[in-house]
Amino acid sequence: MKTKELSQLKTRPVMATVILTAGIALLLVSAFIGIAVGAADIDLATVWNALFHYDKTLTTNQIIWELRIPRVLADMMVGAAFAVAGAVMQGMTRNPLADSGLLGLNAGSAFMIAVCFAFFPGLSYNSLIFFSFLGAAIGCVLVFGVSALVKGGLSPTRLVLAGAAVASLLTALSEGIAIYFKLSQDLAFWFAGGVAGVKWSQIAVVWPWLLGALFAAILISKSVTILSLGDDIAVGLGQNTTRTKLLSMLIVLILAGLAVSVVGPVGFIGLIVPHLVRYMVGVDYRWIIPCSAIVGALLTLYADIGARMVNPPYETPISVIFALIGVPFFLYVARKERRSL
Repeated sequence: MKTKELSQLKTRPVMATVILTAGIALLLVSAFIGIAVGAADIDLATVWNALFHYDKTLTTNQIIWELRIPRVLADMMVGAAFAVAGAVMQGMTRNPLADSGLLGLNAGSAFMIAVCFAFFPGLSYNSLIFFSFLGAAIGCVLVFGVSALVKGGLSPTRLVLAGAAVASLLTALSEGIAIYFKLSQDLAFWFAGGVAGVKWSQIAVVWPWLLGALFAAILISKSVTILSLGDDIAVGLGQNTTRTKLLSMLIVLILAGLAVSVVGPVGFIGLIVPHLVRYMVGVDYRWIIPCSAIVGALLTLYADIGARMVNPPYETPISVIFALIGVPFFLYVARKERRSL
């Protein structure tokens, strides 16, 4: 029965296969471009030589290995994490406006990291990631709790409104902590969203968690697809909806917490990417989730490249780039959703 129901969904497996194969190839090429572009322009031949014939006495090689490569890897990891988190949330809640930033998870992570900077300055990066997860969970509980208290239940509009209110509160508290404890300069660029200071030690801690969460998201993608059809249909097909939602939420918390701990509370990636992918490959999350990871990584990498080129040699936070794209996109989706009601 499940297989028959899934086979009736509008999907484009050929297009999805093209996106995955071409996307991976484009991601490799884009990584070379991302390594070359920056305050110090480096030609692609130098990048190639540095990758395969590293000479630590050359300044350009040091820039490539110590600054540019970790930054490019962080772009791809963060983009994939936010995009897949958004895709899972949209499928799980059947809310086209769902996004870890819009629903308060990013602000919750940022709040807990500000608390750690103020009260536990000597914490290891592993501990910081744990508190980032905890903050995302706090933001999630607050948003769903506030929305549930409002008459009418957990509608998409109420969730977004509750998310905006909770995110504003947690952001204000984070900024208040930063000002009171004189952490403004330490946290300012991180709050704005940037990957300029990412180190190999951070990459080493994050990537196993990220790969595990992405693999878990792919494993439950069939269940998310069934859940996206509605709770009644999912129960009729024999699915344990409570277990699927809990697993989905755990994966979202891990992905959002990881991404925020690296780059800061960047929004709209998880909103934009799943919609673009859904338009191209259809509504089957077995294709949406892996394609979202690739497209999210590409989009974030090019957003960071663009941010470096806006006002060189100064850094422009990538959250600014995504806000310029994301706000009009959010208004478009919200207007479209209102017309469908």
